[in-house]
Amino acid sequence: MFALTAIAAFATVVLTGWIAGLFYAYSVSVMLAMDAAGPEHAVPVMRQINIKIQNPVFFLSFLGTPLVGIITGVLVLIDGHPLPGVLFLAAAAAYLAGTFIPTIAVNIPLNNALDRATGPATDVWAAFAPRWNRWNTLRTVFSAISLLVAALALAFWACTW
Repeated sequence: MFALTAIAAFATVVLTGWIAGLFYAYSVSVMLAMDAAGPEHAVPVMRQINIKIQNPVFFLSFLGTPLVGIITGVLVLIDGHPLPGVLFLAAAAAYLAGTFIPTIAVNIPLNNALDRATGPATDVWAAFAPRWNRWNTLRTVFSAISLLVAALALAFWACTW
């Protein structure tokens, strides 16, 4: 059971790190570069990103993060370590509340609206980017919090070995 729990714990931290890094990269580079390139370039590039991001590696990290975090929390709790178990569950909860749900409820609908939008690129980008960026910042913060809590959970659990 220890080996399975250890694999799950490390997978939780790695997957959470991947997704936190993805959203962080958008915040500090991708969206800034697209703004600098101008709406006539940003709109078609973002449309392509919205297509290309739908791949197995992204889905593994995006969907796997909360699932593996919950599994890890339960396994650690069953193993008799309440603090790290609750922290793994808290990391999953932070991810679900601040990253997963906003993505489903806001960012994906904005992406879909961008894909359907017609009219001048300047108007399309102006209607899309500010709101998308605000919600991406929230996702970035919450995925970073989730990563921090998962790493703390792993550290506290490691102290019990």
